[in-house]
Amino acid sequence: MTTGRPGPLGGRPAATTRGRLSAVAIDLFTTRGFDETSVDDIASAAGIARRTLFRYYPSKNSLAWGEFDEHLQGLRALLAATPVDTPLGESLINALVQFNEVPHDLLEQHRSRMALLLGVPALQAHSMIMYADWRQVIAEHCASRLDVDADGHLPQTIAWMTLGTALAAYDQWLIDPTSDLTELLQIGGRALVDGVGSLATTRSPEPLRS
Repeated sequence: MTTGRPGPLGGRPAATTRGRLSAVAIDLFTTRGFDETSVDDIASAAGIARRTLFRYYPSKNSLAWGEFDEHLQGLRALLAATPVDTPLGESLINALVQFNEVPHDLLEQHRSRMALLLGVPALQAHSMIMYADWRQVIAEHCASRLDVDADGHLPQTIAWMTLGTALAAYDQWLIDPTSDLTELLQIGGRALVDGVGSLATTRSPEPLRS
């Protein structure tokens, strides 16, 4: 098995130099704090020059994301490999679950990365840029199935909903270390596909106030 850290919204381990540098950064961010860790600290821990580090990553924020472009290509490949007779919703659930599969021995490492991405304000702001690219991959897949423009309202709406499903699963997974990420993604994905209207009512409606 290759070693390294899984990437954001994607559990595959990273084995390249970029992946190793990201792993070093995640360790330092987790133990020292994101704001307290400098690029020089990361370069020193990795045994490279600061200038060399910037050949692989343009900023400290981007280090936390690892090999994001490669992960996007992986997501595209998963969606493209879906049989044409698979319903659109099922194709999204299957890709979401497969894309976020994490080897058991890397679960805690992946948890550290996602805790940073979802919890550090500076990274949250940067994440909006990264998530836009992730959503576009989903929108393009939906557009090809629906025969519409990928930038249109419907594909973009589905893309936002799919991202929300993934982030909600990660949020719950970080809150409860005993929870199962795959199960959370499947439950959320099913709610996404079936719609909230299919959910059983578990509490009586509040009476209208005059």
